[in-house]
Amino acid sequence: MAEPGHDSKVPVLTDVVIETRRPRAAVDAQALEALARELERAVLARLAPEVDRVIEEKLARELSAVLRQALEAVRTELTVSVTQMVREAVAASVAHALRPDAQ
Repeated sequence: MAEPGHDSKVPVLTDVVIETRRPRAAVDAQALEALARELERAVLARLAPEVDRVIEEKLARELSAVLRQALEAVRTELTVSVTQMVREAVAASVAHALRPDAQ
């Protein structure tokens, strides 16, 4: 029922509106598959740069940690090697200087 003063063509909350829907056109399987492939390509094209960025950031963090550990191991190994070489050089020099025939 329409209230007085309202346009009878405009439904109100108390009116029942029946919608008529047009039947959908049938989509064949090939067209649906092509649409799915195109949608997949479009989504991947949009997401690829972000995925690449995330992978690169994670890879950079992981590589940084691994390189830091490797560099620390190399530094430690070099320190030990250089210390040993200096000790051997000093010992050889002292031994040479203390030999009686060196004078």
